[in-house]
Amino acid sequence: MRDPYEVLGVQRGASAAAIKSAYRKLAKKHHPDNNKDDPKAAERFSEVNSANEIVGDEDKRKQFDRGEIDAEGKPRFQGFPGGGRAGTSQRGFEHAFRGGPGAQQGFPGGAGGGFEDILNSMFGGASPRGARPGAQSFEFDSGGYAGGMMPDLDLNVAMTVTLEESVKGAEKRVRLPSGKELDVKIPAGVTSGQQIRLRGQGETAPGHRPGDLMITVTVAPHAHFKVDGNDLRVDLPITLYEAVLGAKVRAPTLTGAVELSIPKNTSSGRVFRLKGKGLPLAGGAAGDLYFTIRIMLPDGNDAGLEALMEKWRDGHPYHPRSDLG
Repeated sequence: MRDPYEVLGVQRGASAAAIKSAYRKLAKKHHPDNNKDDPKAAERFSEVNSANEIVGDEDKRKQFDRGEIDAEGKPRFQGFPGGGRAGTSQRGFEHAFRGGPGAQQGFPGGAGGGFEDILNSMFGGASPRGARPGAQSFEFDSGGYAGGMMPDLDLNVAMTVTLEESVKGAEKRVRLPSGKELDVKIPAGVTSGQQIRLRGQGETAPGHRPGDLMITVTVAPHAHFKVDGNDLRVDLPITLYEAVLGAKVRAPTLTGAVELSIPKNTSSGRVFRLKGKGLPLAGGAAGDLYFTIRIMLPDGNDAGLEALMEKWRDGHPYHPRSDLG
């Protein structure tokens, strides 16, 4: 993945507020719901969310700036304590044990030392077969690792899905650090923080079974719906005359628009509930969907409306803030 600062278009020294603002603008711009004719919108949307997961989180941002994690949030290898050169890769470590080219790289006293010298440098001069009385014994085989230490062959990647995909399930493509791409089935009902394990799709090493691929799922913020546990909340704009006279208005749900009845004399802030239109619950039920009414006036100045309100004000005064003192 690209540098997360570059993805969000902010400088490394940008404030948390600037990063949050940049993320919101890009998330809205590239949200798949707003780009249904652009097949690459979902990929850009996912990249923006992945970048925000790094620099939008204070702790992860510090880790990234210090070089402790990469742009995907994976820990960077820092070398072996007591002699390993920072930046030596795990594969280089494995290669060194096998005595291949560069086997002495990153180990002290490595010039012309060979396999046994490498072990001596790592284990304080002790023979790997336990030449000193009482010394700890480290057994090796042709493809083994010191002290039974097994290579970590699991891979961890992040994936961002839309709210709709988390509810209905989906099939998405994930790109591994090696460049390999896999189609992954996202189960219906997945939530942020859950992991999907694909066995045998991690890294490989001779003499060991392949590692697993661990995919950590994040559900992206929705342009309209707000998640509240298993419930959903959304602001529903209506006109002044719909609020006064009552009306039937189209209201969005995750499964398509419905017709919602607005009673006469509905105030802004009133909440209506649609039962069972929220997020799925265990056992087949679902949470609820809550609509909060927002009365919207027309854009610009309207002389006719102003005249009407002045007349209505003079003839029908009322005091909605009387209980505030």
